[in-house]
Amino acid sequence: MEREKRVKWLEGSRVYLRPPEKEDVDPFFRSLYHMEGRRLTGQNRVYSREAIGEWLEKTARDPDRVFLVIVSQEDDTVLGDVELNDIDWYHRSANIRIQLNHERNYGQGYGTEALDLMLDHGFGILNLHRIHLEVFAFNERAIRAYEKLGFQQEGISREALYYDHAYHDVIQMAVLAREWRERKQRNR
Repeated sequence: MEREKRVKWLEGSRVYLRPPEKEDVDPFFRSLYHMEGRRLTGQNRVYSREAIGEWLEKTARDPDRVFLVIVSQEDDTVLGDVELNDIDWYHRSANIRIQLNHERNYGQGYGTEALDLMLDHGFGILNLHRIHLEVFAFNERAIRAYEKLGFQQEGISREALYYDHAYHDVIQMAVLAREWRERKQRNR
């Protein structure tokens, strides 16, 4: 039986990004219970499948966010999600966040490519000027990926995350549209 053709909203060489679908509830629900993913995102709440389904529906309708599922080009496996949220249309800024849904997807370049696609969309289509994020100081792999994409550290919220019996610093990073375009030019 031939694989059903998927909508590929933003497309890279190894991943594509698409809007969420009803069958995505289970992969997102299961991803909440991978301990390393929970640690890297600071997730400490418990959700039901129904709550995840409601959240996906609400998120897809929010005009101030672009929420997309990260999918493997090779076999259409859901790898995680990436989103621009808290979009401030007046000041042309947004927050970006990403989550890969299993440890086996870490360090493979999927996240970097998905972020690259979303940043290109944010700066090139949505005409944003600034995209920012927060990352926990212990997530060195993510920090390196963000720096590779042009993000610069802007500040530190000291001991702002309490997780697993300890406080951790939260690093604020951002990239501006001109910096993004200059990096793209250099890498051609």
